[in-house]
Amino acid sequence: MNNLAIILQLSITHVLIVLVILLLLFGGKKIPELMRGMGSGIKEFKDAVKEEDKKPENQNQDNKQA
Repeated sequence: MNNLAIILQLSITHVLIVLVILLLLFGGKKIPELMRGMGSGIKEFKDAVKEEDKKPENQNQDNKQA
C-alpha cells in the first residue's frame, strides 16, 4: 500500500524528468523500437490470459457432455 501511494504522488515534472533521462540514455531512434516491443509483449500477455480464461470453460463443457 505504501508503494502505491508513492507512485501516485508523481507529478508531471517527475514524468518529464524520467522521459528526458530515457531520451538521453537510448536516443530518439531507439525509444520507438522499445515501445513497440513492449506493446507487442503486453498484447501477447493479454492474448495468453484470454486463452487461459477460455480453456477451463471448454474443459468443463467436455466433462458435462461425457
